[in-house]
Amino acid sequence: MNNYVQSVAMQPSWMARTTLNDIGQLIQKSTWQFEEDINLTDKVNLSDVQETSVTRIKCTEKYNTWQEMIACQVYQLCCDKSSSEFTKQEFLDRFENDLDKRWPGRKDIEGTVVHCLGVMRKNNQLEQLSRDSYRLLDERSVQGLDVQTSHDVLTTEKNRDSYNVDSIIKDGCFLPKAKIEKTLERLEAKKNIILQGPPGTGKTWLAKRLTFALIGQRDDSKIRAVQFHPNLSYEDFIRGWRPSGEGKLTLVDGPFMEMIKTAIDDPESKYVIVIEEINRGNPAQVFGEMLTLLEADKRSPNEALELSYRKTAGERIYIPSNLYVVGTMNIADRSLALVDLALRRRFAFIDLEPILGKAWRDWVRDKNGIDSEFLDNIEQRISALNDEITKDPSLGAQFQIGHSYVTPAVGMDITDAKEWFVEVVETEIGPLLDEYWFDDLEKSRKAQKRLTEGLQVYAS
Repeated sequence: MNNYVQSVAMQPSWMARTTLNDIGQLIQKSTWQFEEDINLTDKVNLSDVQETSVTRIKCTEKYNTWQEMIACQVYQLCCDKSSSEFTKQEFLDRFENDLDKRWPGRKDIEGTVVHCLGVMRKNNQLEQLSRDSYRLLDERSVQGLDVQTSHDVLTTEKNRDSYNVDSIIKDGCFLPKAKIEKTLERLEAKKNIILQGPPGTGKTWLAKRLTFALIGQRDDSKIRAVQFHPNLSYEDFIRGWRPSGEGKLTLVDGPFMEMIKTAIDDPESKYVIVIEEINRGNPAQVFGEMLTLLEADKRSPNEALELSYRKTAGERIYIPSNLYVVGTMNIADRSLALVDLALRRRFAFIDLEPILGKAWRDWVRDKNGIDSEFLDNIEQRISALNDEITKDPSLGAQFQIGHSYVTPAVGMDITDAKEWFVEVVETEIGPLLDEYWFDDLEKSRKAQKRLTEGLQVYAS
């Protein structure tokens, strides 16, 4: 028992009633060698301990968010000081280097620590004595968390089901590997990108897989998808008043604010919000003051701004550096206005085009059993149509037909390749061409006929 107890710091008076079972949840046997087993149901009065040493608390992969880590480090600091009071500078002197090793690249560790201490204060875990001085009120809020402030103990559990550029290609992306890598580099650096292109170029499909590659694994819990539309407002997306169950109005956070809070509380992980058809709404109006905070060099607490609707006096919000935005935009939609220049400056725009070539032919042949010669015939016809659309003064390259129209779902049972393609033309490509040439439907009919006439039948 003595060998065990001598590793525990002298505790402040509010911990004198702690049981050995409580301490056992916090102090890991891996730090010291034990000469005998301990009965964790025994009681211990720490005021009887004769020797004092620093309490060691081990952090496993189960507790790796900033909020949990800092709560446990506050507990550890108070144990080491034998006092429930501490200052922000004392905390930073003790743990800043360790936090920097655990989460390299974090621009403002001090600001994030202050934010987390503020959360603890709101949760009645801390009392703020002065601007930079605190008192720990509820030690039970951190008991049971398994903590050690050492970067080396992190496991590789997060590497399970890893996802990267090669995974995107394996899933059926026909873009050159170099372009996928460049797109990911722009997302990492700019924090915000928009995939733009004609209909059927796989913008939504690619957006999700780019986020998986950015995160490093398939993890839908770190992705939030939102569809922009003309009726979407700032109150819907950021924060606004909503009726409560009691017939009153209450401030409710929208999906963007929810993702901001989640990302701040877990800075080691990357989070992504995917905005479908970002130009279908009014982005400048929907984002509001968040438009300024989107910039990569303003992703820190020092750049925080007050929202139009504040939950507390003086509340200031910032977008953390581990939250990314991926938008998609159909550039062929003539009903939409040009994108606001302020929005353009804060996003990197990635152009996507129809991709019909060897990679596409090999994929459809292997996944759907369609003959390569027939696919080559389809490619020639679609490419000829796209050339015609590009040269049309009333249309242009942004109205081309994307490869998604002629890429069947994986495992789709296609017994007659000609029948499948004719149905695609009649029900998908044809109506689109009718819309393009609404003032010259005869031109649309001729284009559709050129797509299907003279096709030979190939069985799968």
